[in-house]
Amino acid sequence: MATTANVCHFDRRGSRAHELESCSKEDKALSLPVTTSQKRPGQAPDNGHREQWRYAEGDINLSPERAQWQSEHVNDETQSVLDRDASVFMHQSLSTPCLTSLAECEGAYLVDEQGRRYLDFHGNSAHQVGHRNPRVLEAIKQQLETLPFCPRRFTNRPVIRLAEKLAELAPGRLNKVLFAPGGTSAIGMAMKLARFATGRHKTISMWDSFHGASLDAISIGGENLFRDGLGPLLPGCFHVPWPQEAGDADAIEQILTDEGDIGAIIAEPMRCTTVDRPPTPYWERVRQLCDQHGALLIFDEIPLALGRTGRMFCCEHLSVIPDILVIGKGLGGGILPMAAMLARDDLDVAEDYALGHYTHEKSPLGAAAALATINVIESEGLLQRATDLGRRAVSRLQAFQRNHHLVADVRGIGLALALELSYSGEPATGEAQKVLYTCLTQGLSFKVSNGNVLTLTPPLTITESELAHALGIVERAIVGVSTG
Repeated sequence: MATTANVCHFDRRGSRAHELESCSKEDKALSLPVTTSQKRPGQAPDNGHREQWRYAEGDINLSPERAQWQSEHVNDETQSVLDRDASVFMHQSLSTPCLTSLAECEGAYLVDEQGRRYLDFHGNSAHQVGHRNPRVLEAIKQQLETLPFCPRRFTNRPVIRLAEKLAELAPGRLNKVLFAPGGTSAIGMAMKLARFATGRHKTISMWDSFHGASLDAISIGGENLFRDGLGPLLPGCFHVPWPQEAGDADAIEQILTDEGDIGAIIAEPMRCTTVDRPPTPYWERVRQLCDQHGALLIFDEIPLALGRTGRMFCCEHLSVIPDILVIGKGLGGGILPMAAMLARDDLDVAEDYALGHYTHEKSPLGAAAALATINVIESEGLLQRATDLGRRAVSRLQAFQRNHHLVADVRGIGLALALELSYSGEPATGEAQKVLYTCLTQGLSFKVSNGNVLTLTPPLTITESELAHALGIVERAIVGVSTG
C-alpha cells in the first residue's frame, strides 16, 4: 500500500490539488490524499509496471541489455570481484549490481580490470578537472605532509583561503560559508539555516528533483525511488512540477499565498540529469515572489557548479541570485568528498545553534584539493573551454538530429549535454538502453536519465579529439539502433 506523505500536488496548469497531512485511517475517509505512488508528470509507473521502469533507467542496473553486455565483456576473474562486492555490500537500487570493476583512471578515461578503456562522460558530476588531475594530487600530497586533519575547535589556513576564494567568486552577497563532507549534508545545513533565518519550516521544491538521499533531502526531493515505502517524511514539504515556461511560477505563487508561511524554495537552476533549464523569466518571477512573501531562494548546484555550464556557477547564466547556494561533487577535485553552503552575510543568524557540526567540517585536506581544483579551472581557462567545446558539440548534434528521427531534442549549455530519444512521440526507453550498452562496448560511459535522455557530461579538460571521438560513438550507436 502506498504511503501517504505531506505533499501538495499541482498539475501543469497550476491548479491546487488536495493537501494531505499525515493522517490516521479514519481521517483518510475525509480527504482525497495525494500519495507518493500517485502518477505525476515524469513519474515512474505504478507497481504493476515497476520492472518495466527499472529497465528504462540506465543506472537501475537490471535491464536485459546490462545482462547481455556483462555476459560478453566480464570474464571469470572480474565476475569473482563482482560476486565479492555483492556479498559484502548492502544491496540498493542505483548502486548494485555493479557493471564491472575498475583498476585505474586518468584524465577523461576509466580503465577496468580487463584493460578496457572508457571515456567517462558521467563521472557522477565530480570530474570537472579530470581524473587524477596532477595538480590536485600534488596539492593533496603536500597537505598530507603537514596537516591532514583539523578538529572542529581549531581552524587552519587552507579552509580560510578556500572560504575566502568561494566568497570572492560567488555572485552577489554570498559571503558566508560552511563546509560539509558531502552535498546531502550541505543541503541539510541550508534547510536548517532557512528555518532559523525565517522562523518557518515549510518548503517548496519540484517533483522529480534530487537533492540527496537522507531523510530530510528526500522530503524536498521528488523522485519516487527515494521516497516510496518510507512512511511519513518531513511535514510542510510542498512540490510543484518541473517548470517549462514562465507562467509555471503561478503554482509557486499559489502555495506562497495560500500557506502564508513558506520558509524556502529549493531547486536546481537547471536540472543536471536532463539538462533542462527553465526560462530566465521563470526564475526572475520566483525571485520576485520570494522577496514578496519573505521566503528564501536556495539553489542546489551540487552537480552544476565549478564550470560545468561554462560559468563558475550555473546561476550566473540568470539575472537571479539565490539567498543560499549549495555546491559539492567536483569541489574535491574528483578525489575527496567536499561540499559547501554559501549564504548572504545577513543570514549569519545561527550562532547559538549547530547547522553542520561535522567531523571533517574544516578539512585542510579537502580545502587543499578544492583550492587546487579552482586554480586549475581558472588558470587553464576551463570556463571558456567548456563554453566553446559545448557550442561545437551542440551544433554537431543538432545537425545529426535533423537526419535521425530517433533524436527528439538536443540540449546543451557548456559541457552539460543531452540527447532526448523518442519513437513515434513516446519516450524511446528501450532504444536508449541499447544505445548506452553499444557505446559502452565502444569505450564510452554516460548516464541515461529519465529513461530516454542520454546525458553527456565529460571533464572540462577533455581534448577536442576525445570529444569528437565520443560524439561519433554516440551517433553511430543511434544509427545502429535505429536501423537494427
